[in-house]
Amino acid sequence: MLSVYPQTKTYFDHWQDQTPNSPHAKKHGITVMSAVGEAVSKIDDLKGGLLTLSELHAFTLRVDPANFKIVSHCILVVMAIMFPNDFTPQVHVAMDKFLASVALALAEKYR
Repeated sequence: MLSVYPQTKTYFDHWQDQTPNSPHAKKHGITVMSAVGEAVSKIDDLKGGLLTLSELHAFTLRVDPANFKIVSHCILVVMAIMFPNDFTPQVHVAMDKFLASVALALAEKYR
């Protein structure tokens, strides 16, 4: 994400190394994917289940909600690259729909 969408680097300017393989980037990637995994367990109430994350990103981190769509796109690309045989058109559509719902839930506190 930091390479393809360099405007996102502004949120991580406190990292000395912003390369994709840096320890900070890897740690944040694990954090993001853990949150996606947590969102799966809260799929019936994403807005309520992701409320704390929405508040953190809106009020403390002040992340532009457009970046949630960027992260979603990056996740889809990585999944397609890492799991080409399993990433069927049906999986793509399902993951895209789920990640769009996650992005919408995270943007809830911006309204």
